[in-house]
Amino acid sequence: MDLSFEIELVVRLVLGFILSAVVGLEREVSLKPAGLRTHILVGLGSTLLTILSLHAFPESDSARVAASIVVGIGFLGAGTIIKTEQKVIGLTTAATLWIVSSIGIASGSGLYLLAITVTILSFIVLRLTIFEKSNN
Repeated sequence: MDLSFEIELVVRLVLGFILSAVVGLEREVSLKPAGLRTHILVGLGSTLLTILSLHAFPESDSARVAASIVVGIGFLGAGTIIKTEQKVIGLTTAATLWIVSSIGIASGSGLYLLAITVTILSFIVLRLTIFEKSNN
């Protein structure tokens, strides 16, 4: 592997880290149980697994790894959802874990603009939700 290619892979990891941190920081500031560290780890892991599926195993079907990430994070997210008699708690946390995994997959695939756009849109949705609740 040449150095420029390895630098490209590191850029993908760093971008996955930063974008996941943006979503995680919003959750941390909102005092949610799954905050900065959890979101970074999910996004960074998804980024790395995607890079590995694309480059470490060139003869394999990389889409299978992406599908496995989505399913695995679905199980992780399901564990954050709590249903009581009055309400359901944790749906947004589950959704943010799922979205940072998709941001990681996009970053790991080298789809930078897509990953950045989804991060910005996710952040806007999370912030607008807080403003709606404070106005009611």
